[in-house]
Amino acid sequence: MNVEIRFPPRPDDVIAFDTDELRREFLIPDLFRPGAVSLTYSHLDRIIVGGAVPTAATLKLEAIKETGTANFLDRRELAVINVGGDGRVVVDGETHALGNKDALYVGMGAAEVSFASDDSNKPAKFYLLSAPAHFRHPTRRVTMADAKKMQLGAKETANERTICQFIHPDVMPSCQLVVGMTLLAPGSVWNTMPCHIHDRRSEVYLYVDLPADARVFHFMGEPSETRHLVVANEEAVLSPGWSIHSGCGTANYVFIWAMAGDNVDYKDVDPVAMEELR
Repeated sequence: MNVEIRFPPRPDDVIAFDTDELRREFLIPDLFRPGAVSLTYSHLDRIIVGGAVPTAATLKLEAIKETGTANFLDRRELAVINVGGDGRVVVDGETHALGNKDALYVGMGAAEVSFASDDSNKPAKFYLLSAPAHFRHPTRRVTMADAKKMQLGAKETANERTICQFIHPDVMPSCQLVVGMTLLAPGSVWNTMPCHIHDRRSEVYLYVDLPADARVFHFMGEPSETRHLVVANEEAVLSPGWSIHSGCGTANYVFIWAMAGDNVDYKDVDPVAMEELR
């Protein structure tokens, strides 16, 4: 397994960052490496962001020294979302089949977690999100049919979208992870606009289903000091609680959002008025 450590910069520091520094601190570009588990341990609410791409062999989620525990999930919970071909996640001997865009919540205390693809030529791409936990919720698969759906935006503002809540108090309870997926309608390109911040929670965005020659311009930073990252398919962005998190693509796309922090209230946000953006 590959593990990278990220320490969060202060807002005052980010103001002076150039493009390379912004990308180095906030962009995670190489999540899905064939035949490997790749993890980024962020000190933003101690979120671990990762990818597992099993090809011919099964991959295991091994313990890492950064958690200080004998097993990876001794004091953590885990969300797994498949953004590739069909695959399987085995948790303590129980197999969970995950198709494209299926999710799995794995509760604290699971000792053995492994990943496999049904077809090594069309491997599963398991997106991994983990946060510290205090209670063991049951492990459970959540499909698109199970998700709670919300319709937001409009064609006129190019942000017509469906929000699908997978790990959420109304669907699958957790300790602090809140995870979902937003699908933009054809012709719509804006996400999370009008924008907001939520200083009580950090967030991670993963952009998927983008054509190879398409990009999303992900906007971040304090409302009065915005910056941007140019993001390609299957790249993720770390978003501190003080930062806006919005994007506009050159084509419609899907993104997976995940939050961890003080609460699991999806609507606990601080709206930012359009005239406040700079």
